[in-house]
Amino acid sequence: MTNSVNTNPGALTALASMRGINTRLDTNAKMLQTGYRIADAYDDASVFAIAQGVRSNIKAHASVQSSLNQGLGLVDVTLAAMRDISNLIGEMRSTLMKASDGSLSTPQRDIYKNDALAIHNRILLATNAADYNGKNQTIVGATNVTFVADVSGNTITVGTYGINPAWNNLGTAINAITDAATGTAAYNLINPLEQSLNATTAVFAATRRQIVQQISFNEDLIEATKKGLGALVDADVAQVMATQQSLLAQRELATNSLSIANSRPQTLLTLIR
Repeated sequence: MTNSVNTNPGALTALASMRGINTRLDTNAKMLQTGYRIADAYDDASVFAIAQGVRSNIKAHASVQSSLNQGLGLVDVTLAAMRDISNLIGEMRSTLMKASDGSLSTPQRDIYKNDALAIHNRILLATNAADYNGKNQTIVGATNVTFVADVSGNTITVGTYGINPAWNNLGTAINAITDAATGTAAYNLINPLEQSLNATTAVFAATRRQIVQQISFNEDLIEATKKGLGALVDADVAQVMATQQSLLAQRELATNSLSIANSRPQTLLTLIR
């Protein structure tokens, strides 16, 4: 190696080494700060673009989950109302059975008649209370509500129950009870109403199972997608920490090398003196 006071090859080499080490330290520090191996396009434009697409897909799945949870809420509220109605039908059946007893006096029959009217009113109140986010599937005039089921745009439809005019007919029949025959006539209206309720409840229960299964499926997709995204961009923190310690040691050695190299011209100057 040429001994020169104008050019110090050793110092230049040490400086180049330090610049490389500092660059790697900066990269490592960024990974430690963000937790990402690919935090932005500067790290790797191609991988970052892919990661952004995956993140967008995760957001789309999250929006689907929100829609499905809305559907689940509507179905659950509707089923709760229908369960209350079913229980009230049981009470109505027992009350009208008593009202159709031929041995009752008019005052006694009126007691059961008024009880039946009160139960009928409670049924109507249960339907009006079955509101979820402005939707009520149990009232007359209710329409089907559609919810997004997946990112492909498939949907799940929640149907209606809708207290039909037959319930009003039952109310009219109860009001008309004056004897055993009219009590029996009102009682006979219960079976078709109960059958309709049970059939519709089964449909809503099936819709609920479909929504729950779709929510579970989408959750699995989101978890799998997040794992894939993590493998793509997440930093191995343990490895980064180990690299950090190694780089710090290398920088210290490079600093010592630069110090030694910088002292070489001073040594040459002593020869001139």
